[in-house]
Amino acid sequence: MTSRERVLTALDHREPDRIPIDLSGHRSSGIAAIAYARLRDHLGLPKRPIRVYDPVQQLAIVDEDVLELFRVDTIELGRAFALEDHHWSEWVLPDGTPCLMPAWVSPRKEHGDWVLRSPTGRVIARMPEGVLYFEQTYYPFADQDDLDRIEALFPETMWTGVASPPGPLAAGANGARVLAEGARRLRQQTDRAIVALFGGNLLEMGQFFYRNDQFLMLLAGEPRRAHAFLDRVVAIHLRNLEGFLAAVGPHIDTILFGDDLGMQQGPQISPRMYREFFQPREAAMWKRVKTLAPQAKIQLHCCGGVRELLDGLIEAGLDIINPVQITCKGMDPAGLKRDFGGRLTFWGGGCDTRDILIHGTPAQIREHVRNLMNIWGPGGGYVFQQVHNILADAPPENIVAMYEAVHAA
Repeated sequence: MTSRERVLTALDHREPDRIPIDLSGHRSSGIAAIAYARLRDHLGLPKRPIRVYDPVQQLAIVDEDVLELFRVDTIELGRAFALEDHHWSEWVLPDGTPCLMPAWVSPRKEHGDWVLRSPTGRVIARMPEGVLYFEQTYYPFADQDDLDRIEALFPETMWTGVASPPGPLAAGANGARVLAEGARRLRQQTDRAIVALFGGNLLEMGQFFYRNDQFLMLLAGEPRRAHAFLDRVVAIHLRNLEGFLAAVGPHIDTILFGDDLGMQQGPQISPRMYREFFQPREAAMWKRVKTLAPQAKIQLHCCGGVRELLDGLIEAGLDIINPVQITCKGMDPAGLKRDFGGRLTFWGGGCDTRDILIHGTPAQIREHVRNLMNIWGPGGGYVFQQVHNILADAPPENIVAMYEAVHAA
């Protein structure tokens, strides 16, 4: 099988020739740039500039030699863009490793902290000394909302204002043409399954704008205002989705939405609240995908314990969920596979990155992954990725052991 055939077979709930593998196919299946530099050294691979495509999480672009070595079957659509040197600028990772950052991001050192500023000059994110990620510092609706200005304020929040490739390259009058040409070119160049990142966040959009605590209070205490906000957000998403799919729709295999609905101990919101506020709006977006790009499977990045919400997500039209955070309450792999495996593809849950990948021995990691593959793999409906991104302090020998175990499954 080609990589694309392998992934599509698994998504069709049939067993492919081997378990498909994702590494860096989206912003939650990647590897921290610090860990990636150490991994390349451990593997004895040639020195190459480390490119950071996600400035907030400082994730690396994984080079072709590593993708080939680990037999990776996926690729993110963004890899078709920002290929020239002038799209990148020099920066340094928190451990002192030199790297390249998208030229349009420009983190600055101020009073000992790295900061990211919006086009208006406002500090929207900060990374203090000793921290490995940027954190959002400004919430436009924290004091007073203005529903007429939601889209205008996108550049003023960290997650909507700090772009990965293609970023601003796909903006403006020529944006649709740039997107279409890049997607077409990538389709011709690779037989890997192409993952298109869209976003379409709903709960998280409220949290980006109001702050987590205040948006949860709005949902509970002022539901009419929350509905009004979400209606405006969905209208923006649907308009953007139509333009995006008009450009890239024929060339992609999955489209990735995002909304972290869970926590360690279960969902952030009740199933009733999910069905009232979010299910019908997700259904509207996902139905539009099925109309405009019927071959594209719908994927949701959704962290945490979300077992209680899975039936509602499936009813809304979801095909795939990641990263399958198996250490959270209710996220037992065997139970998930038994109860939802015929209706939902699990893309993740292949190795616990929080504890085992960092603190285990290679032998423990091989056993851990082998046991999980015996649960997830039968009957298809599974794509391997570790639980969320490989963190900066993951030992390279443990990363290698993880992929060796998948290859042996």
